[in-house]
Amino acid sequence: MSAAVLPPLIAPFAAERYRAVDRLGDLVAPPYDVISMTFRDTLAARHPHNIVRLILPSGPGNRYDAAAKLLAQWRAEGVLERDPAPGVYVVQQEFLTPDGRTHLRTGVIAGLHVEPYDAGRVRPHEHTHRGPKEDRLALARATGAMLETIFVLARDERGHLQRRLDGVTHHEPLAVAELDGVAIGLWRVGGVQGREIAHAVGDGPLYIADGHHRFETANALRAELPVAERMPALVVPLRDPGLFVLPTHRLVTGTPIDPVALVTAWARHFAVDEREAELDPRGLLEGLGAGASAVVVLPQGRVLALSAPSPQDGELEIAVVERDVVQPLLAAAGPAGALSYTAHPGEVFDAVGRGSAAAGVLVRPTPVERVLAVADARGVMPPKSTYFAPKVPSGLVFLPYV
Repeated sequence: MSAAVLPPLIAPFAAERYRAVDRLGDLVAPPYDVISMTFRDTLAARHPHNIVRLILPSGPGNRYDAAAKLLAQWRAEGVLERDPAPGVYVVQQEFLTPDGRTHLRTGVIAGLHVEPYDAGRVRPHEHTHRGPKEDRLALARATGAMLETIFVLARDERGHLQRRLDGVTHHEPLAVAELDGVAIGLWRVGGVQGREIAHAVGDGPLYIADGHHRFETANALRAELPVAERMPALVVPLRDPGLFVLPTHRLVTGTPIDPVALVTAWARHFAVDEREAELDPRGLLEGLGAGASAVVVLPQGRVLALSAPSPQDGELEIAVVERDVVQPLLAAAGPAGALSYTAHPGEVFDAVGRGSAAAGVLVRPTPVERVLAVADARGVMPPKSTYFAPKVPSGLVFLPYV
């Protein structure tokens, strides 16, 4: 497929949105894949029209059909409204990083062209799994809409996009909200200015930061529904000062682990040092060397710092840690061994300390440029290698197809 015959990668679109912009904080939610069932119920209790009722429908019978009926009901009741003309939707999020500093991340939601990765204009860095894609495809089929926004990065080397976004956010927003401690501002930009912002994104490549399953779902939907040729995507310039990628730490559950043999094996690849458990977790990681490094948290307050003597030769640190640290721990946890993930190091210490996890592994973040390099090389990273924070809120805009 030649890029010369493809339509613009990014374009304005006429979004469907909540009419009650003054209550937006009660209506939005995080992306579906980071919402536990307990948190889902908490969000649903915030308001009868919270988006979680559509993106994670529940109840008896076919839940996808239930979501479609609820969406139709909201439309009939005037809960939602469709913008009369295409536009783009600038989003600014104010948030705290783990060091306590306040940051602003600014991007624009526009219509991303749905196309195969082979076209080279949209680049992934993760493998996906069939189950989540089947789930999202069933929901999209039933509702005839893309209800959530994926997150992509643009190199924006000349800063054209960033300058245009800065010009928008100097004005009063259309709506403000707060979600999980993150302040959100939303602006709608139509007409010539909206088209200029879309044009400033360029023709790629764009890099998927969050939403691989949803983008591949959109491709599957388009094969069935040709009109579904675009999906909402938040585009953030690579040099945006609020662009952060956080580590995703590992928790190993299963049978109790005897670390003696593991420590012996690790010593062949890493310097292994015992540390004090009460030290600040971020300080533990920041004090390690330039080689592949991690911190292993074990029961009874044992904390081991692992650091390779020299930088890895072209291999991602997270890949080395996954292979040489996490997988041996998982094998030692027996047939019932399983992995889970958290962005919060304190949760690792808590889970191991109370016995709900057999071990934990604290990892360092992968620099954004390394993520893009993997995507450019058509490579893949281990699962949950990155955590771009904050997440893109669900419920700011929808894209209906029927």
